[in-house]
Amino acid sequence: MLRRALLSMSRSQRVRHLVETAPVSRSVVARFVAGTTAEDAVDATRALAAKGLLASLDHLGEDTLDLTQATATRDAYLTLLSRLADEGLTSGAEVSVKLSAVGQALPGDGEKVALENARVVCESARAAGTTVTLDMEDHTTTDSTLGILRDLRVDFPETGAVLQAYLHRTEADCRDLSSAGSRVRLCKGAYREPESVAFQGRSDVDKAYVRALKVLMAGEGFPMVATHDPRLVAITEDLARRQGRAKDSFEFQMLYGIRPHEQERLAAQGQQMRVYVPYGNEWYGYLVRRMAERPANLAFFLRSVATKG
Repeated sequence: MLRRALLSMSRSQRVRHLVETAPVSRSVVARFVAGTTAEDAVDATRALAAKGLLASLDHLGEDTLDLTQATATRDAYLTLLSRLADEGLTSGAEVSVKLSAVGQALPGDGEKVALENARVVCESARAAGTTVTLDMEDHTTTDSTLGILRDLRVDFPETGAVLQAYLHRTEADCRDLSSAGSRVRLCKGAYREPESVAFQGRSDVDKAYVRALKVLMAGEGFPMVATHDPRLVAITEDLARRQGRAKDSFEFQMLYGIRPHEQERLAAQGQQMRVYVPYGNEWYGYLVRRMAERPANLAFFLRSVATKG
């Protein structure tokens, strides 16, 4: 029930206003969000690289219904990619793009706008020497997102996909996307979804994750295993051994600020470890969903507010 309440908060404009105007210490947000500017994102990427960690950078924002905002988000990625290239960081950093942030939710030709904006970002990423991964959002956008992915992969086959294990359809989607050269990030899922389309209980979601993971690890693609769960990390390593996978044939992914010591441990063992780094002004919805996913995040947030707010 706590998770559902927090996810409802993430969509509440009233609660958002209260949180954003409260005297919450910057250190609370800074643990989970790299900052608000491209320079902040570059600084975070540089710090991660110094620890042997890779990065996937997300300019925060979603569900825009304004064409000007969609264009501004696209341009923010172009600025970021240019700065990463200037700093020589693109070999260890890619970008993650939410299609609803670049126009997918616009009425009428939203899919076309999102495709064209994503194409421009992919062109810039390739020129900078890196790649793009299309983030997945709630289940109503899954078919649209995968359709845009197919279109992009005609010219940019390196474009990554994201699949959410809690959706009933995901195991089949993994089979469709496990071909050679296909980069697929598997996560549990962060949105509140109905029982008709998604597993609800933690145990059921975990089992669905393992089933999907087995498909990806047995396939010819490049699995990107997004989890903070020690059990799933161990299962991934076991599956890699069974499948004879080299350490550079898959990677782990974790969120910025969550289990940083584990991130460093995996990197020190020679595993590819990529950190999902959000930045930008639209941090509220992201932060609330992170708290919903993991009660320890909420406890940290409340302690910080109580002692430093």
